Order: sequence, then structure tokens, then C-alpha cells
Amino acid sequence: MPLFHPPDPMQNRTIIDHVKPQVNHGRFPAKRVVGESVAVSASIFGDSHDYLRALVEYRKEGTEAWQATEMEEEANDLWTGAFTVAEQGYYDYRIVAWVDHLKTWYRGFKKKQADGQEMGIELQIGANFLSEKADLLSGEDHRRVTESIQRLGGNEKEAVDYVLSDQFAEVLRHYPLRRHVTVYDPGLKIKVGRLRERFSSWYELFPRSTSPDLDRSGTFRDVEQLLPRIQEFGFDVLYMPPIHPIGYRNRKGRNNAVEAMEGEPGSPWAIGAKEGGHKDILPELGTLEDYQHLMNQCRDYGMEVALDLAFQCAPDHPYIEEHPEWFIWRPDGSIMYAENPPKKYQDIVPINFETEDWKALWQELLEVTLYWCEAGVRIFRVDNPHTKPYRFWEFIIRETNARYPDVVFLAEAFTRPAIMAELAKRGFQQSYTYFTWRNTPAEMREYLEELTTTELGDFMQPNFWPNTPDILAYEMMGANENQFVKRLLLAATLSSSYGVYGPSYELMENRGNTNGKEEYYDSEKYMARHYDWSYRNRITDTYKRINAIRKEHAALQQTNNIVFTDTNNPNLLSYVKYSEDRSSIIWTIVNFDQHNVQDGYCAVPKDIIGKTGFQVADLLTGATYWWNADANYVRLDPGYWPAHVLEVKL
Repeated sequence: MPLFHPPDPMQNRTIIDHVKPQVNHGRFPAKRVVGESVAVSASIFGDSHDYLRALVEYRKEGTEAWQATEMEEEANDLWTGAFTVAEQGYYDYRIVAWVDHLKTWYRGFKKKQADGQEMGIELQIGANFLSEKADLLSGEDHRRVTESIQRLGGNEKEAVDYVLSDQFAEVLRHYPLRRHVTVYDPGLKIKVGRLRERFSSWYELFPRSTSPDLDRSGTFRDVEQLLPRIQEFGFDVLYMPPIHPIGYRNRKGRNNAVEAMEGEPGSPWAIGAKEGGHKDILPELGTLEDYQHLMNQCRDYGMEVALDLAFQCAPDHPYIEEHPEWFIWRPDGSIMYAENPPKKYQDIVPINFETEDWKALWQELLEVTLYWCEAGVRIFRVDNPHTKPYRFWEFIIRETNARYPDVVFLAEAFTRPAIMAELAKRGFQQSYTYFTWRNTPAEMREYLEELTTTELGDFMQPNFWPNTPDILAYEMMGANENQFVKRLLLAATLSSSYGVYGPSYELMENRGNTNGKEEYYDSEKYMARHYDWSYRNRITDTYKRINAIRKEHAALQQTNNIVFTDTNNPNLLSYVKYSEDRSSIIWTIVNFDQHNVQDGYCAVPKDIIGKTGFQVADLLTGATYWWNADANYVRLDPGYWPAHVLEVKL
């Protein structure tokens, strides 16, 4: 419902409704990053035919003075306005609207004058309205309005000429007569974060698989040796699975075998053993000092390290002995391990968030999060957040960001849409998505339009992953090199944040497990691997090219700016992204057929590009073309490049 706070509610004449953005009627903040524009819209109307004016007022939380920007009237009572958020933190915003009698008089004055009517009385009416405004002003403002009043009372012809001048129009614009103001103010907020929340390129690897020595497991120091390689490829976030001690009891073996063979390392997500728990590091990887050294080295290369935050335990985690009340115990006295029937995770014990000791539990897990923040972590990839209470995550993220505003939380939740949306509302700055399972141009367009043109665009920042250690999608099983290039280019151009589970992706591993599920054979989750990290191929070349393009072109640093264009070939997906000032426009066209050449015509989005011919430059090949203003022919060979990534030059 619209909220009204006029001086006299009985005389209020303006309605404000359907305000956007707002999330759950203001219960949660909308999200932006520093320097981004906040577009505000509302349905605003009044009775009769009087002239309306409206403002968006905004202020940084903690300041008293409101700043304002004028709203413009569109068709069908739609009003729009925008403001820019310049600092991290929270901003308040509201809409103010009123009937402006000065502007109503002014509009009527011009019509009557054009009709040849006598204007003496009209000039007096205008002077009276201006006098009412002058009484509310002081100093230079009072002097300027008083001067206008005097000019309306002078020679009639000169007064009429003055009223019709640009000078007088500016006076009316600058000094509105605000009476019986309607204020829509249910406590709307914008949470403003740093650019990394919206724009990031993630590379995932297992540190235990980075050793150049076949006789030992990898360490943080080995990971450091790979940083030049990852920087060369253009990634800016290095993500590693949990780095904590791995449980021994019920440890899983190769390919998720129920029993591990001697020497098998187990899953990093089975956290906790005699060496410690969530505040400790697996000794084979190194020490806390080694981990901090790695983070510092990453920063020197322009990258950040993301820590995997997995709030679950191995059966021998210290918490189980210290806090048995935080877990579920079966009638036979054994502890309940994780299940998603018929799946069993015997090496993992879920935490019981329904425990009566929940306050102490929440506080301890907050301290775990803050411990790693104090160590230098500023990005968390959160494992399975949808299996914990939403209010818990709201608490964790709120308290963490209050102390460390730069911290970014990515929700790893491949679950139902409403749950993924709720996690984003509760504070997660980035979210895993269904990108992995959208396989046709029509499916991809429908999904992107859902993410960007519905309310999701105000609070959910997607992060697209073609693969993860958990997921080898059916589409990628047996896939050829063209398919790997295509999915990489899609992820990197559709979303401003994307990631890959690295070694397996550039090596184009496409063999699924024998259980018929979307899982890798010989999954690195359950074994250490050894790679020749010096290799380069078509995929690593694509990493370098597309990540460089993303960093050089602002259009690709946003997700919600995407506009799809029609094609006459269902195998082609065509979409344009553009910066707010149109200084950067990127048009991407992708062939979804990994085996065959596809061609067709792609329509031009004239509201973005215009109605005349223009030049495009393919940023993948360097070729340039002159295109016309209606539709243009493309032919894409997946064995060469399965996509055009075109810079539009107007």
C-alpha cells in the first residue's frame, strides 16, 4: 500500500504506487555497486488535470540531508528517475510528489496567451503563487523569486514576454511550489557493495593437485607457482575447496567409494579431525602463515582468494565431542550423517540448527567467519547454504559486513528458484544459477530475461559456471572442443560474473561417472591429481581473449544490461550489452551447434544502436564489418570460433 505523510492527509491529491525497486515491500534492500545508477519508477497520478511534480530523494545512511533528483513523466502515469550511489554502505530512498499550482498556472498561461486572451489577471495569479513561495525562502533565493514577482507586476507586454522566457521557466523549475506533499517512504534501502560483487572471473583448483612432484601432495607454496599462469589467463578470483583438516572416520575413497584405501585423501568437504576443525588448516597444505602469504601474493597479481565456507563436519570433528548438543543422535546412540535419499554422505555430519543451544551455535559459526576475515579473506564461496536457516545467513552476512564491508558471499545453491532468490534477499552478493542446464538458445534467452527483467535483477547477482567438481553436465559428457569453447564464451558474455573448475575444463575432461549421474569419473573431490601445468590449448587461449575483452569493455561488466535480438535460425543466440552512457556496446552472437556451421540474420536493436549503418569489430578475430540498420547476416563455424563478440562502433 502507498504510504502518505502530507501535512493534511485529507487534502492529499497525489497517489504514489508500484514503486520499483523494492524487495518484499522494503523488508530487504535492493543491491548495487559503487558508481552504479539506481533507476527508480512509480505510478504517480492525481485527481483533475493539475500539473504534478515528483522527486526521488536519497541519502547515505547516517546522514541527515536528503539529495533529490527530478522524476520525468512517461506514458500511462509512469514516472522515472535515477540517482547514483557513490560509496559502499546503505542508502535510503523515497519518492515525493505533489500538485504544483505554479506549473499548472504556467501551462494554462501559455495556452491562454497563444489564444489571444487578456493576461492581466493571469499575471496577478502567478505573482500571488510566487509570493507564497518567496515567503518560504531567504537570502539569494528570496531575492531571485521576489525579482520575478516584481517583473510580473510591471508593463504587461514585458511581463508576458518574461513569463514566456527560458529564464522564467528556470525559476519555476528551481523553485517548485510544494503543498500537500505525498511521501512514499516505507524504509526503502539500497545496499551498495564493491565492484567485485558484480564483476568477477573465478578459477577453481584443488591445492593438493598442484604439486610438480609425483611423490607428494600439493601445498599453498605450489599454488603460488601457478599464480602467473592464472593471471595470464585473466582470472581475478582464485577459489579452492575447503582447506581444513579432513576427517578419517568414514572417509570416502576414489569415485565416492564408501571405504577409502590407505593413503587416499578423502573429500575436503568432510571437515574436521584430530588436527582441528573450521579454524584450522590441513597440515599437508601448509600453515596459516603460508595461506596468508598466498593471499598476499594473489593481491600482487591483481587477484583475490576465495575461501570455501562449508558449515558441516566429519564424524571426528572436535565439535562433536565438545558440543554434542549441536548434532542429531539416533536411537542406537550413533550420530546421524548427511543424507539426500537415496544419496548417503557417510563422511559428513550435518549440524543441527534446531538445537536448543542455537544462539551459541550461531555465535561460534560467526566467529569462524570472522576468524578468516581477520586472516585476510574477503570472499567466501558458501557450500550448500540452502540446508541452513535463512535467518542464520542473514545474521552471518549482516554481522560480517558490518565489520568487513568488502566481504563477498557466493551462494552455492543449485536448488529451487524461490530458495535461491531468498538466499540472495538475505544478503548473498552472488549466486550460482541454472546456467549449467540451459542448453538451447530459447532456454538461455528465457532464463536470462527471468534473471534480468524481473525483480531478481534488483537483488540477485548471478555467477555462471559451465562446470564444477560436483557437476559434469550431461551436455558436456562426450562433448568436443567446440562445445567447451562455446559454453565458456556464453558464461563470460552473458553474466558479468562467471567461473570454471579449471584443470578439468581446459583439459576438456568429458567422461562421466558410471552411475549415470552428472558427475566426473575419477572426480578430484576424492583423489589428488597431477597435471602438467605448462600446457596451453584452444581453451586457455579463449580464457585469455575473453577475460581481456571483459576487462576492457564496460558493457560486459554488468548482467542486467542485456537485450536479446531476434534471429531467423533457432541455433543462433543474439544479444547486446551496453554501458549506461552507450560508450561501450558489445554484440554477441553464438552458434549452439557444436558440430555444424550455422548462419542466419540477426535483427538490430534500434533503440540501442540507432537507425543508421554502423561498423562492428570482432574482438575474437580482429575482423571488421559494416552492418546495416535492420538485420545482418552471420555465418559461424564452431571449429573456428562458435561466436562473434562484436564491439559496436557508432
